[in-house]
Amino acid sequence: MARLFRSLLFVPGNNPRFVEKARSAGADATCYDLEDSVPAAEKGRARRAVASELEGGLAPPNAFVRTNSPASGMIPDDLRAAARAGLSGVVVPKVDGAEQLLEAEGLLSGLEAERGLPAADLAPSIESALGAVNCHSIASCSRRVCAVVFGVFDLLNDMGIEYERDAPGARHARAKIPLDAAAAGVAAIDGVWDDVRDAGGLEADCIAGRRLGYAGKSIIHPSQIPAAHAAFRPTAAEAARAARVRDAYLAAAEGGRGATTVDGRMIDEVHYRRALAVLGAAGGRADAGAVRT
Repeated sequence: MARLFRSLLFVPGNNPRFVEKARSAGADATCYDLEDSVPAAEKGRARRAVASELEGGLAPPNAFVRTNSPASGMIPDDLRAAARAGLSGVVVPKVDGAEQLLEAEGLLSGLEAERGLPAADLAPSIESALGAVNCHSIASCSRRVCAVVFGVFDLLNDMGIEYERDAPGARHARAKIPLDAAAAGVAAIDGVWDDVRDAGGLEADCIAGRRLGYAGKSIIHPSQIPAAHAAFRPTAAEAARAARVRDAYLAAAEGGRGATTVDGRMIDEVHYRRALAVLGAAGGRADAGAVRT
């Protein structure tokens, strides 16, 4: 079963209360942050806390650590703290090119070999114009890459654009990243919705991301998890139509036909394969229960 990335919860590594809450928050993936949410004076404390959480078996399943950026010079220290039992993957922020990710991978590989650890996944974060242009080469440069994360705020800053909801300057990059990720065979995780009080806006933004091809959403508060999980799961109507498409296609195939119609629209093999994917997402997951209404 494919790993779920409907929610990627970012947790400041230096905040004991948030770290403790994340243990039972229920996110598909939890990312302990050593970067933007941690002030410079707190980096060492955050590294020690994250290392303790991972090594002590307290971290939830699918635990990631976000290092500082390649340009910061702090990735070696960050990886020494992150490379512990309990680590599932590393988010490397502000990746502009494949060579930066491969350098981080080399450091991580050395630590894993030294400590007898299994290979952790990598999730580069695309947060600049250059990173967006190079997204496919970044996503496909290593078999460790499991997902690509979109960082909208830094992208807009890099382009000299003030942040606004659904910023026009970010639309091309937001649409390109899941396209490049799909071509590389990895998941794409959409950027943050920054207003934790605006549940309606979050839901609409999640649905917009899903329509672009994202598998999930970057989350900054546990209260945002239910909306993300609901949005990145097929609706009851979508699952019902997928079942009709599956059944109609199979009946047509038994009669020697490669195409038929459902609800007045032509379907063929590609629609059948998509229907199977929708049905798998709706009911083939451990958490699925009833599909979203």
